[in-house]
Amino acid sequence: MPTTEASRFVSPYEDPAPEGAEGWEELYPYYLRFREDRREFEESRFWFADLQHWPTVFKPFDTITVEFAIKCLGQYNTRHLLIPPANGIDYRVHNGYVYMSPVPVPEEDIPARVPEFMERAGHYFANWPSLLENWDRKIRRVIADLEALEFAPLPDVVPIEDVRSGKGLDPTFALIHDYNRAIELAYEAFQYHFEFLNLGYVAYLDFFQFCKEALPAIADLGIAKMVQGIEVVLFRPDEELRKLAKLAVELDVDGPLSAGDVDTALAAVARAPRGEEWLAAWEAAKDPWFNFSSGSGMYSSDRVWLDHLDIPLGFVRDYAARLRAGEAIDRPTAEIAAERDRITAEYRELLPDDETRRVFDEKLGLSRLVFPYVEDHNFYIEHWSLSVFWRKIRQLGGVLADAGFWGEADDIFYVRRDELQQVLFDYGNGWGIGVEPMGPYHWPGEIARRKRILAALDRKPPAPAMNEPPEVVTEPFTIMLYGITTEAVAGWLSSEGATGALSGMAASPGVVEGVARVVSGADELDDVQEGEILVARITAPSWGPVFARIGAAVTDIGGMMSHAAIVCREYGLPAVTGAGSATTAIRTGQRIRVDGSSGTVTILD
Repeated sequence: MPTTEASRFVSPYEDPAPEGAEGWEELYPYYLRFREDRREFEESRFWFADLQHWPTVFKPFDTITVEFAIKCLGQYNTRHLLIPPANGIDYRVHNGYVYMSPVPVPEEDIPARVPEFMERAGHYFANWPSLLENWDRKIRRVIADLEALEFAPLPDVVPIEDVRSGKGLDPTFALIHDYNRAIELAYEAFQYHFEFLNLGYVAYLDFFQFCKEALPAIADLGIAKMVQGIEVVLFRPDEELRKLAKLAVELDVDGPLSAGDVDTALAAVARAPRGEEWLAAWEAAKDPWFNFSSGSGMYSSDRVWLDHLDIPLGFVRDYAARLRAGEAIDRPTAEIAAERDRITAEYRELLPDDETRRVFDEKLGLSRLVFPYVEDHNFYIEHWSLSVFWRKIRQLGGVLADAGFWGEADDIFYVRRDELQQVLFDYGNGWGIGVEPMGPYHWPGEIARRKRILAALDRKPPAPAMNEPPEVVTEPFTIMLYGITTEAVAGWLSSEGATGALSGMAASPGVVEGVARVVSGADELDDVQEGEILVARITAPSWGPVFARIGAAVTDIGGMMSHAAIVCREYGLPAVTGAGSATTAIRTGQRIRVDGSSGTVTILD
């Protein structure tokens, strides 16, 4: 693209913080910020906002998720697997949002990486089931170790048993150790997060590129549909809710279950003739399936089902009501698998010879083998392990709140994790010497100031990208995961308003007309009515139960392999992802047409 005012995005150095957010930079580590002495280099690169995984302003502690995730993603590309064309993704926090810049491998270095990659990736592909079984043991051990951590106030005196046993360590040693251990375990979880993930994408991308060469007319959606219909753990929490709803109707306890808050409803069920049977199933479903976040799981503020039982109970009530009305609530898994097999057979028949079909079968088989991990890891890492992690850090926050360091447990997330080392030493220091710690004089005012800064940052929408974009977006992972195409970037740069039509990724097939429901987050899902079309910046896996109500989905963000696209295909819903400005161009109540086969959204009103 030529370098003109209309063909480039704002520079981060020319994008000031909103009024009231002055000094925001000190809330985040120094290595996450754009530096003035690196301006020429930073402005030479294209950065895009990763609003798919981190759509809101970061609290200081919460940057741990983007730091660990992107560092570990990069190391597997760059140091573990040596993926030929792709190193990691560089990242910065600007005005509270995270911006990404993929790091390509210099063209002259690619050939030397190919044999290394083939050996390393080939070992995983050849031993996938056994290595994945080992992965399962590792991540479950991490979660169990997190669960075992407990943060309690420092006692008035060291227990006499510690003196008699010659332990020689005080409780502050354990407190600091356990905090550090929580951070280590979160880091370990993210290491495992990417052990298989990039290979899952590589296998799919290899199949994708083969299909594009062998069948030039094939649509991206056609390729994606050939790996759909595979059972994944990520859908298990929703399946548990459906089972609970069916059991409630079978045991005739859905009536008592439908009234009042959680405690009232569960007490009413307990009084029903067969209520204890249902309550036992409810309790059994909690571990681990209610360790499910209502958001991406990447923020401490995302509400987890286990800590907010009104969320899963609301979904169970809705499913039970639909059953009583004679409606089906199961995902159309058989139909989706049948469609997958039909499309696969048709495309396979179009291939020119037996050798091409053999390669097709081999690459498709590998994609189907590895693809479930692409979604399964999401439950184990972003939801289960992070739910436990946030819960444990919040427990520590409660200990420090009781000690006067701040007002409530969640205030701990306004403190950077490196600052918490000082906080814990201050707490233990005052305890050990027999004086007041300094924290209660320092942190309440400082946290209040930080809350004001973050509130100010939140009032300014993030720029979708920064600096001059590439003339053509070709990086396959950027397109596949984020939906950032040449056309999407051009749309971001356009200053024209919506003209009644939007375009994005053809993410899940079908055409539906209906009333739009624009939602900004999980808290608004209860407003979604039967048959409406969900319009959101991005959907979360835990929104699955609401898909039983909607007719289609449209998202601002996401590519063909984004979570939103995969979930919609598995629920048999038409979907357009990466539509860019859908949540601003469309209003709740407008009639729209969603064509998930062509990737278009038409505003009919």
